This record gives sequence, C-alpha cells and structure tokens, in this order.
Amino acid sequence: MDDQQGQIRMYLEQIKQANDIKNIPETALPDLAGEIRDFLIRTISVTGGHLGSNLGAVELTMALHLSLDLPNDEIIWDVGHQSYTHKILTGRREGFVHLRQYGGMSGFPKRNESDCDAFDTGHSSTSISAGLGLVKARDLRKESRTIVSVIGDGSLTGGMAYEALNNASRLDTNFIIILNDNEMSISENVGGMSKYLNSIRTSEKYLNLRDGIYYSLAGRSKRTDELIERIRKTKRTLKSMVVPGMFFEDMGITYLGPVDGHDIGAMKIAISEAKKVRGAVIVHVLTQKGRGYEPAIKHPARFHGAEPFEIETGLPAKPRTSANYTDIFSTVMCKLGARDPDVVAITAAMPDGTGLKRFRNMFPDRFFDVGIAEEHAVTFAAGLAAGGLKPIVAVYSSFLQRGYDQIIHDVCLQKLPVVFAIDRAGLVGSDGETHQGIFDLSYLSSIPDIMVMAPKNKWELSDMIKFALASGAPAAVRYPRGNAYTGLQEYRARIEYGRSEPIYVEKGILLYVVGSMVRTAEEVRNTLKEKGYDCSLTNARFVKPLDVEYIKEACRPHDLIVTMEENVLSGGFGEHVSAVIEEEGLSGQVKVMHVAVPDTYVEHGSVDILKKMIGIDAASVTERILNERTS
Repeated sequence: MDDQQGQIRMYLEQIKQANDIKNIPETALPDLAGEIRDFLIRTISVTGGHLGSNLGAVELTMALHLSLDLPNDEIIWDVGHQSYTHKILTGRREGFVHLRQYGGMSGFPKRNESDCDAFDTGHSSTSISAGLGLVKARDLRKESRTIVSVIGDGSLTGGMAYEALNNASRLDTNFIIILNDNEMSISENVGGMSKYLNSIRTSEKYLNLRDGIYYSLAGRSKRTDELIERIRKTKRTLKSMVVPGMFFEDMGITYLGPVDGHDIGAMKIAISEAKKVRGAVIVHVLTQKGRGYEPAIKHPARFHGAEPFEIETGLPAKPRTSANYTDIFSTVMCKLGARDPDVVAITAAMPDGTGLKRFRNMFPDRFFDVGIAEEHAVTFAAGLAAGGLKPIVAVYSSFLQRGYDQIIHDVCLQKLPVVFAIDRAGLVGSDGETHQGIFDLSYLSSIPDIMVMAPKNKWELSDMIKFALASGAPAAVRYPRGNAYTGLQEYRARIEYGRSEPIYVEKGILLYVVGSMVRTAEEVRNTLKEKGYDCSLTNARFVKPLDVEYIKEACRPHDLIVTMEENVLSGGFGEHVSAVIEEEGLSGQVKVMHVAVPDTYVEHGSVDILKKMIGIDAASVTERILNERTS
C-alpha cells in the first residue's frame, strides 16, 4: 500500500511552491489531477471540510495556475470553499493535516496565509466586486498583471454579483471572470458552435480589426457613432441565434464558452483567449461537483461541508446520536405548516442546512428558495407578510448580516410579522471568522419594533418559534449549531412577552444568561455551589425587549450580576443590562460582570477550544467569578 501511495503521489510531491506545476510534463497533468483528488478525499475524510466543490474545481484550478504567474497575477475565489487545489499548488499541502483546526490552515483564502491569496472570502457573490477593485488599482498604478475572479453559478444568484457585472461592463481593460457552472447543461451542438465562434472572436486579427474600427470611428461625429451602434446591434442579433451568454454580451461583457472545465488543454486555450479581450470577459466553464468520488456526486449537499467520513461508503465517521437544533426547527416547521395554511418558509439556497427540506417536501407551494440572496429573501418575506401570509425566514446568523438594511426598512418600519429563524448563532467552529454568528444580538437589538429571543434547550426553541409566529410582529429566534441541549426539561414556564425565566433563585451571585450559555451557566453554578457560594441562575429568554423590571428586582438580593452571552460584548445583551442598572441608579449596590465574545474576529477551530481561548467556557467563567469574590 505504501508503494502504491508513493507511486500515486509521484507528481504531487514535486509541487513545493507556486508555479511548480509548470514543471510537470503536459502528458502527466491528468495523473496530477488524479493525485490531487486522491489527496483531498483522504485528507478531508479525516479533518472534514468542503469536498464536493473542490473535487469539481481541480482541472480548472490547474489550468489557471498553468496560465498565470502567481503571485503577480491574482485569483479571487468567490466564497472560497473551492480553493483547496489552489492551496496545494501554492505549496500548502502539508497544512492540510490541520485544515480548519485551531492554529491550522483555514478552509478559505487568507491574505495573511499566502501571497498567492489575493482576497479573503467566505461569503458569496463578492469576487467580481473585489476583482474589479483590483483591476482598477492595477491600472491606476500602471502595473501589468492578470486579474481573475472565479464565481460559481450558485453565487451568481446573488444581487451583488450583478451590481459588479454592471460596473465591469464599462471597462476598457482586461478583467477575466470564470463562471464555474456545476449544474447547468448545454447541448453539444451549441457548445461546438460557441467554441468555434469564440476562436474567431478572440483571434488577434478579429480583436485588432474590431478595436481598430470602434476606436478609430468613436467620437468623430454623430453619424459615425450611429454607425458603430448599428454594427453592434447587427452583431448582437446574429450572435443571439447561436451564441449562449447573450445576457452578458448585451451588458457589454464578452462571453466565451461553454468550456469543459475538466479539459485542462481547453481551459488553457480559453484563458489565453480571454487575456486578449480589452474589457471584462466571462469564461463559462462546465464542471461536475464531486468529480472522482461517487458518494460526493450522489450526495452533493452532504459533501458541501463534510464532517469526517468513511472513504469506502461516504458515511460519517461519527454518526449523530441525538437531534440538533436544526432538526428541532425542522420538526416544528412541519407541524406549523400542517396546522396553518398561511405559514410559508423562505431560505437563501440553504434548504438542507436550515432544516427546511422536509417542509419543502410536504408543502412545495409554500416553500421558497430565493438563491444566495439574503437581502431579497428579507424583503420578499416582507411582501408575503404584507399579503397576509406568515413567513418564516430560515437563515444562518452570519448570512443574515447581509439583510440588515432590509430588516430595518422593509420589515420593522412597517411592523410586518416576519419571523427570522437564525441558525448557527454564536460560535460555529471550523469555518472561522466569516461564519461565526457572534454579531446578531448586537445588530438586531439595535432595531426598533423587533422581538429577539434565544432558547435554553430544544423544548424552548419549539415554544419560541410558535410564540414568535403567534405574536403578529417582527421576531427573531437565534439558536446555535450542534446537538440540542436536553437539560432543564422540568423548567418550561409559559413564554410571556419580554419576561425572563428564573430557574434557580438564591442570593449573592446571579448568572443572567442568554440561550446557549445556559448550559455553561449550569456548570458554573454547580462549581460555585461546591465551593460554598449561593448562586441564582436566570434564563433571559428575551434580549429585546429587555426585562427591565426583573433587572431592577434582581439588584436587591444580588451584589454580583454575571451576564453571559455567545455574542460580542459591544452592543450585546450585557451592555444593555448595564445600561438599565446605570439608568435606574443601581450601579452603586450591584457589580456587573460581562461574559461575552471579545471585540475581535474569532478564527477557526473546534467550538470547545474557541470558547476556552476567548474565556467563555465554564472553567474560565468560574475562575473570573472566584477571583472577583476573593479580591
């Protein structure tokens, strides 16, 4: 087996740094592609990571590295979860041992990780905007380099991509956009005709003739400008009969393709032709997600962001033994949908991740996937609510940030009854800075007329979704990633608007806790009790509106209030509690300690390690309280 692996990685071992791929014989490139796929499958089966998208982008990435000179030339990877081959080809293969682990290599491009990573990405639809900025910077500084933005067909559903394309259409300097399409299919005859026309349109003679005519006639007189426009209209009419991509052409962006994204030679030719274009050019590349690994081809959703798995079967190495919060939400949605025909569900390209797949199967007419377009999802939900329906928007915390303006202007200003089910709130782990859901309590609680809640366990999540829906007002329920907490089942007081839930009532120390941190607070309280300290624990339930009356009453029997939240301190629950105490003139009789995420971006790593690192785990919180008590 060792001899076989040594043989398999014969070419991969030769890749030590950027541009080393150019030393690999052309006839050996398919073998290198196979080695890369084998390496990715074996490595990610251990560490977890984004597998399907990376397996589909192997030859595409190789062609880019063969056609460009990195790091002088620059590649911007939209979202970035398809950049693993890029990392391998820039000398970071050894870093995959600790991929997405604390202190290890990120699963996304990072400028501080390599000079070959031109731009940090993590959210979708940003690469064209960033690439256009790099193009303008290049031109203003009179530099010579090729800028390439790689964007997937899914990311092209985001409105930001079209804003950037509209802007890019005005360029008169080269900018290459690779559209990595792993879902659409185009017939052979169209592809063949397109390939033929591309070779003509991008030939030196054609480009020189076209540019010579346009630029020599432009601006001479009104008559010559009219002639140019007639030529363009005639050309567009003829193209539209046989050439795909006329949408881009009509915007003023040259379209090349479709190209087989697994044919390195064809890709190199297409990139070479694209470099000749004076302006923005889209190269439409067809790839297969999960290529080379049958389980990833059959189950693309499972292998988008895979946990460690068994290579032979593709099944998780550690199957889940209990329901997570997403599962609970999924069940609640199906029950609500069955009871009320006005309940509708919206997702931004995440039916599996948010748990809406079952709802979609049961009520297809009441399920709406708007693509990767969170801003649109929010306003669309507002329109549904204005039309008399009861929309529930299921979205990850980090992604809802993109709809902040729409939450204010289109939902809350009109007091429309839209419910936001906010998954992955708090620390999410391996995806790192761009995906940690640690800002939602701050940005949501700053908005008037919205109710913001967080459940302590799986039963309270169910109760809160139902309460939010019945409220007839804008509401948000935020819950974490991972297994749903099943403790404190006996504490299930009826939810009342803006009221906290005292769980353990004593005196001295009060742990005043939001959502997922209740579990941590229980551990803290148990340790404090063992050491002889009285300690109350209250489940805040509502971050907005705050339970002002409870806060005022709590200051009497307690001389230390410890607020606990899995959110940044700035603008979060703790600061709002302190503001109430200050305004009520109670700061002289009670001390407030805040347990929250510090004012920083939290890197990738397991959630347990990250909590310890930033000091919000049970041991760290207990130590802080004991130090305060003994100081």
